[in-house]
Amino acid sequence: MLKGGATSEGTSVYRATLGAGAAGGHFRQWRGLSLSSVGIGAYLGPDDDATDALYEAAVEQAVASGINVVDSAVNYRHQRSERAVGRALGRLVRAGRAAREGVVVATKGGFLPFDGPAPPGLLRSGDLVAGCHCMTPRYLEDQIERSRVNLDIETIDIYYLHNPETQLGEVPRREVMRRLRAAFEFLEGAARDRRIGLYGTATWSGYRRPQSARDFLSLPDLVALAEEVGGPEHRFRVVQLPYNLAMTEAFTLANQGGPREPVPLLESARQLDVYVMSSGSIYQGQLAKNLPEVIARLLPGLDTDAQRALQFVRSTPGVGTALVGMKTPAHVAEAVRLCAVSPVPWSEFQKLFAPA
Repeated sequence: MLKGGATSEGTSVYRATLGAGAAGGHFRQWRGLSLSSVGIGAYLGPDDDATDALYEAAVEQAVASGINVVDSAVNYRHQRSERAVGRALGRLVRAGRAAREGVVVATKGGFLPFDGPAPPGLLRSGDLVAGCHCMTPRYLEDQIERSRVNLDIETIDIYYLHNPETQLGEVPRREVMRRLRAAFEFLEGAARDRRIGLYGTATWSGYRRPQSARDFLSLPDLVALAEEVGGPEHRFRVVQLPYNLAMTEAFTLANQGGPREPVPLLESARQLDVYVMSSGSIYQGQLAKNLPEVIARLLPGLDTDAQRALQFVRSTPGVGTALVGMKTPAHVAEAVRLCAVSPVPWSEFQKLFAPA
């Protein structure tokens, strides 16, 4: 098991070595860490050895080329994606090609990851929601330990509660908030034990819905809950949600904060000192081709629509890291091209939202 986790010094050394050729703005400084503006994800694909090998090679290539944010989840491909990430990171570190302290590793827990029945005694009556989701402290204890073993690391740098809004579909909001409090208390303890660094929520719909929606999540409410549990130095510091050219709610929908003067999620996160990772940055490949010509004109200096879609995301004010799944050398090379290009400045970026 690789000792330690990402550190300020380690990520700074990464930036100066493996990220030495990066353009200005590729690395983001946050809470002492240097994080790449593009990160590699490991979500899609069949549960087979061939896909494992593809992800291992992709992670090694990405980390060696200026991308130091790696994202997975325990349920992705029934734990196989985490194991592939762990093997790749282990090879990089043991070969001296990268340092553990220079790479930010994130994963998620909440959905059932098992390819058979859950271990006896893990789930009690009422714990499981929608037949697939649980966030009790007992369950999270099991999931964090599984992830640490799968990833072969002592400390998970960022640990997300995975789609907690799933619970709002079946459980009253008051009870969901009670469950979140218990989960946050557990995660604060896991951070004190150095099993995780920071924690947050990785969501699909929760932060993108109107305040009246049943599955709406309020970032200020969750941060306030974390402060109640962990005090001003709480570790609830990162969120992940879909954001791309087709799903712009994080930037355009004012749904966070009080009903009188709500702000979009990205602005709320800025106010609350919460780092934002975007998932679905190229919409699982749907934005990798056939984009309107105006996109190429307003996001210049790139060769492909996939690069332009990523450039849009990481150039959006408030977005920290744009995550994208990569399984082939060509896909990694295409994403790595962004490392050598600066994000688009606001004076140009805002033209994408100007009236036609």
